[in-house]
Amino acid sequence: MSKQLGTLSEVTFALVISALSYTFLFYVNNWLTSELVFSLGVNWIYLPAGLRLFLTLIFGLPGAIGISLASFLISYYGDFPRGLLICIGIGLVSGFAPYVARVFVIQNVRLSPDLSDLNFRKLVICILIYALLSAGLHQWWFSTMALENAGGINHVSVMFIGDVLGSLLLISLIKYSLDMLKKARQKVL
Repeated sequence: MSKQLGTLSEVTFALVISALSYTFLFYVNNWLTSELVFSLGVNWIYLPAGLRLFLTLIFGLPGAIGISLASFLISYYGDFPRGLLICIGIGLVSGFAPYVARVFVIQNVRLSPDLSDLNFRKLVICILIYALLSAGLHQWWFSTMALENAGGINHVSVMFIGDVLGSLLLISLIKYSLDMLKKARQKVL
């Protein structure tokens, strides 16, 4: 029984961390890049894209569910029309596009599930697959729901570029921060 509770608490932790961190970075990104918005739901630089990928690579399904819940709430209470179906779809695409990319990369690029063999080449492949899935599925959903100015090649292209740039910037920032932390720790010791 305690093993199940440990597993349940780990899943709950991953879900909550994913939802809260994604929500936080979404609003930070809106504040930082408000001048780079192409259209509703499409940004030239989208830092949360990198976090979506990062969280699903680390936490798997609980990360995808946390992102989906957060994205649903952000969409429902944000700028999107308050249609329940529209926002459920946005949430599902937001959470499960990076999860599908994770599954695809693990199976086809031979990335181990614990990410022990993650290198730059595999990371770039994962980012590109994720950005393509995310941009394509989001724009397909937007056009299916007949949102204004959605679904065209321009929107897919800009969303793809924004997801790639956001992912690369966020992962670079994380890497730089870890390097700085490592240097600081070495100075102390």
